Amino acid sequence: MSTSTPEAPPKAESEGTTPKAVRRPGDVIFSGLSVGSALLILAILAGVAIFLITSAAPIFVADPEQVTGGNGFFSYVWPLVFGTIVASLIAMVVATPIAVGIALYVSHYAPRRIGTAIGFVIDLLAAVPSVVYGMWGMFVFAPAIVPLYRWLAENLGFIPLFGNPSSSGRTLLTASLVLAVMILPIITSVSREVFLQTPRLHEEAALALGATKWEMIKTAVLPFGKPGIIGGTMLGLGRALGETMAVAIILAPGVFTWNFIGPGNRTIPAEIALNFPEAFGLRLEELIAAGLVLFAITLAVNLVARWIVERSSEFSGAN
Repeated sequence: MSTSTPEAPPKAESEGTTPKAVRRPGDVIFSGLSVGSALLILAILAGVAIFLITSAAPIFVADPEQVTGGNGFFSYVWPLVFGTIVASLIAMVVATPIAVGIALYVSHYAPRRIGTAIGFVIDLLAAVPSVVYGMWGMFVFAPAIVPLYRWLAENLGFIPLFGNPSSSGRTLLTASLVLAVMILPIITSVSREVFLQTPRLHEEAALALGATKWEMIKTAVLPFGKPGIIGGTMLGLGRALGETMAVAIILAPGVFTWNFIGPGNRTIPAEIALNFPEAFGLRLEELIAAGLVLFAITLAVNLVARWIVERSSEFSGAN
């Protein structure tokens, strides 16, 4: 009677090792493309920064009297920085609550057909060229808002922000409101998609505990969507900071002023767009240096936004 000899276990199992997973060619190619794309973005960003720094370096050591205004570069650029930041902040403050309201209506209140139509129209606003917004702001919106500026000057004229109103309506506040319309689709789209991702169980649990629909949104939807709202708002702020043509068309030429409803004030993108084609020599370096300042502001805003989004997501239930 013959006895069979048991088969020896596989070598990998006998040695207590796990065989390595075989990497397919498609995985290797996709991984390489992903890493290459990330490195390419970093290389482009570094290239832009190096170009701006090297091209703008002479303006920082130039004779202050040769710079526009005759008081040095920083005296020239800080009013532009003021106009850029103020216009962007006003646009963000005006657009954010409206965008969040639209996103909530589309995602939780409107019937499906109406919500889809409204979302489609809002998304179409992002496809309108900035030149069209600028022309609309200059020829339609600016004249229409002049009576409001007169009312503000008559009733709140003791505040420096609402001094002598412009007769044409081409003011910093007008440009800010047009920017608000331009960034509205960005904030709305991001907020809407985040609200739609709210876990259904969270909403049903709030309703089961007796919450009204608004209380459910306040306790379940908004906390979950907080990082997305902040992210969308910062994306809109970045768009407003870099907007060029619409602001350049709307704002009338003028000097720095604290009066938001009067003529004057400029932004860095508008200043560059209006003067770059004819600039040369030190004036060209001056505009490039202004672009470097705008680059630094935008980079700082994005870094702060990233930090806020990551910090907010830790407490929102989105994890």
